[in-house]
Amino acid sequence: MPLLLTSSSLPALPRPLAAPSKARVRVAASAAASAPDGAGAAATGFPSFLPRAVERIRDAAAIRLAKRIERVPVQTGFSGSPILSSCVRPLKQQQDAEPIVLLHGFDSIGYSSCLEWRYTYPLLEEAGHEAWAVDILGWGFSDSTRPPCDVASKREHLYQFWKAYIKRPMVLVGPSLGAAVAIDFSTKYPEAVSKLIFIGASVYTESPKQMTRMPKFVSYAGVFILKSLPLRFLATSLAFNKTPNEFFDWVQIGRLHCLLPWWEDATVDFMIRGGYNVLKQIKQVKHKCLIVWGEDDGIISSKLAYRLHQELLDATLRLVRQCGHIPHVEKPKEAAKLVLEFLERDKVEKTDRASSVTPVLTNS
Repeated sequence: MPLLLTSSSLPALPRPLAAPSKARVRVAASAAASAPDGAGAAATGFPSFLPRAVERIRDAAAIRLAKRIERVPVQTGFSGSPILSSCVRPLKQQQDAEPIVLLHGFDSIGYSSCLEWRYTYPLLEEAGHEAWAVDILGWGFSDSTRPPCDVASKREHLYQFWKAYIKRPMVLVGPSLGAAVAIDFSTKYPEAVSKLIFIGASVYTESPKQMTRMPKFVSYAGVFILKSLPLRFLATSLAFNKTPNEFFDWVQIGRLHCLLPWWEDATVDFMIRGGYNVLKQIKQVKHKCLIVWGEDDGIISSKLAYRLHQELLDATLRLVRQCGHIPHVEKPKEAAKLVLEFLERDKVEKTDRASSVTPVLTNS
């Protein structure tokens, strides 16, 4: 998310240098501010389109995943040219297995990019699964030509991404607001989804109608606050059961995508168009679902996990003890274990059903 403060050591100089003049400092600062976004990142192994602040991150898992982020072209009906869309894709695709597609949450909890999966993604990959971490249109690290960011556009973009690169039914994983994205998508394109996994699902909040009538300057003021360090610190502290030792670094990671030039416009566009409202779509979900929830979620009460479990037609509920809103960040091993057990159990059930079918022999 946020900014990182690091100290760097300078090589010893043969003789003291004169202090730089204020004019020289201003010129240097101006040059740094006007440098192309991501300039210099490629030299450190990061994709050139990432903000330079990525170089200040110290979280090893975040660094490894950030270096794997790439942009792939996605053609949609609402954009004249392909949208260069950010994602982490698997090292190897497995045509005989269900791909796992990981979405992300919204900025109000401090995370809104594929870097949210920095701890759990490797665990799924190590277990032999084909995993994709995909940035939802208007968030993450996609290109700076901002397209429409309403719900319909986000849905179509994800569908076209799936159609172009995944091409078979996927296990769609949605944390927080990503759960609303997954529900909205699966009810419109059920053929693209095999199963659904919701983590701390934000699906029972309705966007206030006043938001769509709000003057733009008010929306931009709200987005400015959303991007601010004080709010990011607060969101991060609320999202976890215990304050992590890596707290400041986690704030930096979650705020990183906000430094892209189009982020404010995209977020305001999403807000004034009304956001997600999937209350009526929950009972339309036909897929088998897993619900994962932190028992100590301080952002969305775990009581809503039971409500969601009752309203879905075919769902399994699993609570993670001593855990807050983002189990896949706070307790990645437990989160990965629950996902893998869910997928393995379904695989066994399918095998049992297939073996219980007695072939009928006929004489012709």
